[in-house]
Amino acid sequence: MILAEEPLLRGPHLYIDGKWVEPVAGGTREVRDPADDAVIALVGEAGAADAGRAVGAARAAFATGGWPGTPVAERAALLLRTAELLAEHRDPIARIETLDTGKTLRESRIDIDDVIAVFRYYARLAGTAGDRLVDTGDPAVISRIVREPVGVCALIAPWNYPLLQMSWKIAPALAAGCTVVAKPSEVTPLSTVALVRLLEQAGVPPGVVNLVPGDGPVVGSALTGTPEVDLISFTGGAATGAAIAARAAAHITRVALELGGKNPHIVFADADHAGAVDAVLTGAFLHSGQVCSAGTRLLVEESIADDFVAELARRAAGIRVGPGIDPASQTGPLVSPEHRAAVEARVAGGLAEGAVLVAGGKRPDDPRLAAGSYYLPTVLDRCRRDMRIVQEETFGPVLTVERFATEAEAVELGNDTSYGLAAGVRTGDAARGERMVRALRHGTVWLNDFGPYTPGAEWGGFGRSGIGRELGPSGLAEYQEIKHIWHNTAPAVGGWFA
Repeated sequence: MILAEEPLLRGPHLYIDGKWVEPVAGGTREVRDPADDAVIALVGEAGAADAGRAVGAARAAFATGGWPGTPVAERAALLLRTAELLAEHRDPIARIETLDTGKTLRESRIDIDDVIAVFRYYARLAGTAGDRLVDTGDPAVISRIVREPVGVCALIAPWNYPLLQMSWKIAPALAAGCTVVAKPSEVTPLSTVALVRLLEQAGVPPGVVNLVPGDGPVVGSALTGTPEVDLISFTGGAATGAAIAARAAAHITRVALELGGKNPHIVFADADHAGAVDAVLTGAFLHSGQVCSAGTRLLVEESIADDFVAELARRAAGIRVGPGIDPASQTGPLVSPEHRAAVEARVAGGLAEGAVLVAGGKRPDDPRLAAGSYYLPTVLDRCRRDMRIVQEETFGPVLTVERFATEAEAVELGNDTSYGLAAGVRTGDAARGERMVRALRHGTVWLNDFGPYTPGAEWGGFGRSGIGRELGPSGLAEYQEIKHIWHNTAPAVGGWFA
């Protein structure tokens, strides 16, 4: 196994109450490289009993362990030490992420840099109290609004950006004074194991961070079905998110859900042609389209559509597909054979509905890639808004193309989705650009760009894209309760019932 001797991944892989432990049932799971389906690591497989132990440890650390009362400066220092350790181990963790997810090393290195930035951002933000005084009109009364940690948080991350998405949860939770139980995707658990080892090295107290890698229906259900958890933060599919929300409702447990999107990228005729083509390709095919905010729904103005799509198809056909570990690869495989089969079925459905294939639509012919879960960057032209391939999240390297005639039609099409995570607009008209970004009902809208984000700006969506926000001050607020303290400094007999 390629990663058997990686120090950051040496077993055991469950971390509960400050100790690395074996699962109660003793099971393991094979972790495979999607580039060639080779087993790269064996990871301990947690079960419901392990999840229960982890929640108990987090509850004890919160209730009696002193973490919520730890000075903010100490919590911030822990986050900064973790960021420094991540920087020291950037290359091995990037390699772990690439072998686990299939993405290119270039992407993985950017991910690690973003994770470091997130930890540093919340270390800085932790020191800004957010408390305020309320004027009651009575000089004898001090009315204060204060923020306190929510409590025990179950953090469930997806397989496409396992370390980045987990950092969006762990960093603000610790900054707020919460304790956590982290569950990475069973498909890509390795970089989260490495992160928890670095948190341990940074000095996180026992029970404050717990790790239970395991199957979603087993471990995830145990974490989301107990009243001992105060908040559930989940990133993943809409169906799973809905099931978690229903389970949490039984205990009135707070939830934060980021559930994906079907994101329009709108190109007007007055946009810079070369820049727009480049942005559409990047937005659709980075990480083989396995991105919740991927711009896989192109809306292009009719007058330029034929030429624009022809150039897209030509460029898409030239994208170098290969193992993420190979520096020559521009995009890697899909995460698993099962996921590739699902993408293939979606493309077949789109063609049956009348879409026209102009690029890709198959596995690579290169025999060197036959063992991996590869699928060529695919462009489907002449799509309609009512097609399933247009309305449902494909989560693969598949770009659908629709055409519009007017600005009003572009807005109507861009908002014709049950999701609302992200959108992009390309235009040379500044006034039109401002009208478009205000009219589109999406949590993030890029104008003459597509894809970048910053830790200081909130991330989340409208509609079926989820509930709540990550990143920014709102990302910290998700892990805080608001308390009102009314202090009467000159109490007197009220005489109400005199």
